[in-house]
Amino acid sequence: QGYLVESGGGLVQAGGSLTLSCAAPELTFRWYTMGWFRQAPGKQRELVALVDSSEDKEYADFVKGRFTISRDNANNTVYLQMSSLKPEDTAVYYCAADATADRLQSLEVNFWGQGTQVTVSS
Repeated sequence: QGYLVESGGGLVQAGGSLTLSCAAPELTFRWYTMGWFRQAPGKQRELVALVDSSEDKEYADFVKGRFTISRDNANNTVYLQMSSLKPEDTAVYYCAADATADRLQSLEVNFWGQGTQVTVSS
């Protein structure tokens, strides 16, 4: 669809940091709940973090204390700051947008990005 465009993936050593960005120039961004998902080979896509239109945030237990989601409504962009990365964080990371947190949590998402690869070496 092209509504969400991710950037910032790459290769990093364990313990390192990366920041992912997702631009959504064609959405009425401030109305949407934005989230980040990831999918590792052979595994289901899973929710990593989300931030709703009120800037309330939720995190998966496996990233709490290590990842931070934030949004910039002026620039229609959502970020995922990742630190203390582990090899098990290796996955394709997807940006997502929909009306409510419930829809992201149930993977009933209208807008997906194309994905960006994050690889963490040990």
